[in-house]
This record gives sequence, C-alpha cells and structure tokens, in this order.
Amino acid sequence: MLAASPGERLRTLRDLLGLTQEQLEKMSGVKQSWISQVETAARDATEDGLRAIAEATDTPLAFFSVQPSTVPLDSLRFRKRASASKVLTRRVHTFYAESYRVNEALLVSERYPTPPLPYATVDELTQDDIEDLAAQTRDALRLAPDKPIPHLTRVLERAGITVAPFILSDDPEEQPVAGGHYGVSYWGGVGEPALIGYFPGSQGDRERFTLAHEVGHLVLHTFRPRATDPEREADRFAGALLMPRVRAQENLSEKNTLREYARLKATWGVSMQALIQRGFALDLLSETRRRSLFVQLSSKGWRKQEPVPVGREAPLLLWTLLSRRFGPRPYRPAAESLAVPPTMLRSIAPTPDVPSRQADDASLETNVATIRRIGR
Repeated sequence: MLAASPGERLRTLRDLLGLTQEQLEKMSGVKQSWISQVETAARDATEDGLRAIAEATDTPLAFFSVQPSTVPLDSLRFRKRASASKVLTRRVHTFYAESYRVNEALLVSERYPTPPLPYATVDELTQDDIEDLAAQTRDALRLAPDKPIPHLTRVLERAGITVAPFILSDDPEEQPVAGGHYGVSYWGGVGEPALIGYFPGSQGDRERFTLAHEVGHLVLHTFRPRATDPEREADRFAGALLMPRVRAQENLSEKNTLREYARLKATWGVSMQALIQRGFALDLLSETRRRSLFVQLSSKGWRKQEPVPVGREAPLLLWTLLSRRFGPRPYRPAAESLAVPPTMLRSIAPTPDVPSRQADDASLETNVATIRRIGR
C-alpha cells in the first residue's frame, strides 16, 4: 500500500474547503508558490508549513498523513443538473470521499450491519425488471409491499445505508442544490458499506425522491456501471420504490385532477410531478394527458414550488455513532481521531433536533386545507 502523500492531501484539503492556492495563502501566510510546489511534488512539505495551514483551516495535522479513501470516484453516481460546474463536481467528489472514509471507520468500529440490498446484473433492464427490483428492495428494507414509507431516511439507516447531508458553503445562495447537485452515492457491493449524500434545502418530497433515486443507483448500477441511461432508470426505480405498481394502478389514471394528485402527495410523500411521471411510466396516462397536467402545474407556478408541503427528514445514524464513541459534544474529539475538519463532521452528522408534535399536527392541517383549496 502506498504511503499517504502530504502534497496530495494538501490538494484534497483545498478541494474539500473550496479554496484556491491564493486564498489558502491569505488564510495561512504560507506562500502560494510553496503550496503549488508541494502539491506537484516539486519540493517536500515541511511540518511548519503544514501546521500553519492546519491551524488556519482548523484541520487536524494528521489529515496530511492519513490514507485517502479507497472509493473509486469514477463509480460515484450523481443526481445533478447538466449545467453543474466541473469545479464544484470535483469538490463534491472530494467531500464524498472523505465522508465515506469517516463513515466506513465509524461503521466498522461499531460493527454496524452492511446493506442487504438486491442488485441488477443483466445488461438491459425493462420496466418490469425495475419494478421487481424495487419490490425486492422493499422486502430487503423490511417494508410492507404496498404501503407508503413514512420516513425513508430512517428506513435506510436501519438497513445500514448511511444518509448524510452535504453542506459545502455557508453561502445560502449555493443551496439548496449546491450549484445543480442533488445527491451522490456509492456501494461497493455485498458486505460493503453504502453512503448516500444529499444537498439539503429543497422541499421534503424532492429530498425523499433524491434518496430513492440514489438507492436506485445502488441497486441498479453497482454491478452495471455502463448502463445506457442510468439516470432514467434510477428515476423509474425511485417512483416504484415510493409508490409500488399495484397502488399506482389503483390510484393513477387519465382522470386524475391536480387536487387528486395533491391528496396522493400528502399520503405518499411523493411530489405531484413525480406521481404524474409514475403514471406515465406505467402507461396509466397518455403523453397528451401528462403534458396537459404539466401545463396546468406551470400555469399555477407549481413546477418549482408545489402545494402540500412534505416534512423534511433528518438523518441520525452518523450522529449516533459519533456521540456513542466521542460523547455528547463529539465534533472536536472526533475530528482529531478521524483526521478531518470538524466543519465537515457538522455537515454530515448534524446535531439532531427533537421534532415537535405540534409542528407535525400543524403541517397535517395545512396539507388538508391546501388540498381543499386546490379543488375549488
């Protein structure tokens, strides 16, 4: 095994924090030329230089000597816009790799179970294949075959699939989708850990769909890395996981109005747009009807902000593992032990809030009132 390279780790730190060499010079007082030469292996790093950078960025010095993650980054699956910048995508790659390293270390230390997911191996998948794999996934996750999933995040975490929010900036303008990115995931296969990262800030139904989409990548593409249209397959898997075919056939048809889609959204936690796409994928409504419904959504301004809010789900697994090992204030001691900046740990393992029952009840009342209003 190759030793860790301080120069490579220095570049990793810059990518992780989104810093240029010039910005790092201003923060640390270490010359940009020194940073450049260390990163290109033109000169050896010194402990004094690395320590100055570590202190300026609030990063443990051990970060520069730790082994990098073994995640093959070309196998990562993204849910992102085509317009997402390459620079930001590289930063997401780095953030994911370090998060995976932390996740793996915590899961192994606690002997946490690995995901029992099914997986596809055939070259071409039909819609029926995707429906069957989604049904097998529900069974593996110990879900009823035909019921709504009340809290998808908790279901995944109980099955050994870690869910982590990725917050790359303190600038709210970069959220909620981190410059066009929605989610990213990787699973090494049977017996290996899995990590789904998502970019928080969007509506709850969209975040749930992103998680289901990423589960689709784990199931459909771990052993099919060169699938022809992986994003379309993952979208169809997400729809099948969140609303099984038998229930879609009962509830979706050409006759559904927007009010009925709003009611279904409140029940299933799936956006009206995703429900329309689900019906279309199963040939339960025509292209003409699908187009008509999207025109109606656009005319009401609901393509970007739908009515009937779905509560956002908060992950707990990483926080639980951190606090169990490092105490109720885990970030600083965990950062030293795991050799990562504490700001990264605060992102991927946020301190949980205790949800208010009153807030849940108020949300339910709001949904009921909204559905009634749509029907007027």
